[in-house]
Amino acid sequence: MRINLPTWLTLFRVALLPVMIVVFYLPFRGHNITAAIVFILAAVTDWLDGYLARRMKLTSAFGAFLDPVADKLMVAVTLFLLVQSHPSSGWSGILMAVTAAVIVGREISVSALREWMAKIGMSATVKVAMIGKLKTVMQMVALVVLIVQHEKEATALRLYHIGEALLVIAGILTIWSGLYYLRAAWPMLRDDASNKPT
Repeated sequence: MRINLPTWLTLFRVALLPVMIVVFYLPFRGHNITAAIVFILAAVTDWLDGYLARRMKLTSAFGAFLDPVADKLMVAVTLFLLVQSHPSSGWSGILMAVTAAVIVGREISVSALREWMAKIGMSATVKVAMIGKLKTVMQMVALVVLIVQHEKEATALRLYHIGEALLVIAGILTIWSGLYYLRAAWPMLRDDASNKPT
């Protein structure tokens, strides 16, 4: 199997994941900024590998499989880091945990839905919608703010709460886009004939 440039970028994004985790926890000055830069770099490679794959017609089965896996891994792990390091164990912390669970749960559900639709030959029905792209942008901005401001110092909490608010909005858009995909697939989901064993 020959690995093309977009797939190398996706692999690079996966390799950035342990780097971000280590930097996130290392006790050096500016580690939060460095972790945010690693996250942004991963987000840029996400856009770049898709752009190059379309522009240079360098699509591959392996790249098509790996790209969404890399995206979901980066978001899920970042959310876990932020929930674990949340400066509050009160309602703010609960809200963060619930929002993270909604986002991760939606990603798992939509991935399972797409896999099932592909199995019955209807994958085109659940293509990425504009609301999904808007959700992704809001989510990425929120995560960058939260990574930068995850320190427990009081001076950081105001911007941290802005990041939390942005993440909640991303969570709402996550539910909205998930319902969009479910509605698109619903005619097949409720069709008993499509669920009969072959």
